[in-house]
Amino acid sequence: MYARTPRLILVPLTREVLAGRLAQAPFTATLTTPDGPLTVTYPPAWPGDLLPLLPARLAAFDPERERWSATLVERATAAAVGQMGARGGGTLDEAGDVEIGYGLNPAAWGRGYATEAVGVLVTALLARPGVRRVTARTALINPASARVLEKLGFGRVGTDWDRDDGDLTVWARAK
Repeated sequence: MYARTPRLILVPLTREVLAGRLAQAPFTATLTTPDGPLTVTYPPAWPGDLLPLLPARLAAFDPERERWSATLVERATAAAVGQMGARGGGTLDEAGDVEIGYGLNPAAWGRGYATEAVGVLVTALLARPGVRRVTARTALINPASARVLEKLGFGRVGTDWDRDDGDLTVWARAK
């Protein structure tokens, strides 16, 4: 997924970026974008909690499956400040739901970047044929993520539990 917002550039996740992050931190990668080459700095904090999942993602990398994933790059600094995407490569469940996830480097928290970027992702997903709802799950101990979803028109639809995050709130936004 490639998009521009007032303060961010959303760039697709590539095999080279995954391999680069696993090899070292920080690192830089020059990415091809519709606007020309973009050299992005990936700090050690990127991609946060998702770091342990990168070896498996690299081993199974499929550009088509990653087309709904993006690295959030701050336009002013060309630094990666977070990541977001549709789980399962944007695969819909039998009801027409697609789940999203997102996370930012701690240094980028509280600056509105998640709301800005996730809003673009949600709009794009809801425009897809067959999508009925976009869903997300947030940990109860992370009220900032809940506020992002509330600002984007999501409503609470249930609860869940996760081994790593504990109690969760389930959110949804319909077309």
